[in-house]
Amino acid sequence: MPSATLLREIIVVLAHLALAGVGVWLIVIDARTHRLPNRIVLPTLAALLAVVGIDALATHSTIRLTSGLIGMLILGGFYLVLRAASPGGLGGGDVKLAAVIGLLLGWHGWQALAIGAASAFVLGALYALVLMMLRQANRSTRIAFGPWMIIGAVLGIAVA
Repeated sequence: MPSATLLREIIVVLAHLALAGVGVWLIVIDARTHRLPNRIVLPTLAALLAVVGIDALATHSTIRLTSGLIGMLILGGFYLVLRAASPGGLGGGDVKLAAVIGLLLGWHGWQALAIGAASAFVLGALYALVLMMLRQANRSTRIAFGPWMIIGAVLGIAVA
């Protein structure tokens, strides 16, 4: 029978592989359509909640579960406030994806959450500035933000 540590490592690897696949899928969809479909984002959130719960059971510790849930509330709530402040800016899919990313990054720790969340805005802004400098966009051009959220999350995990 595998040890709890080995079981946890297997869960973490499988979860990250699955999330990588979903992330690539969402990047392609959002870049093409400016949509993050509920049929993908919500089951991803449910599955990640299950993984985080299984991790808590396997390790007999709720610290990472708690930080993940707090991260989900913080990042999802922050994006919800941004959406309310500027309804034409972020979409509802961005808010739901922020909850997924907040859960994942919070599960990895506060440093991952801070780096991942900030990276999304920095990378998205740099991309927009480059497009504006190349005269391929202006201040009113809609830019898919989901890809930058996902890439920021990857950076948050990698750096932390």
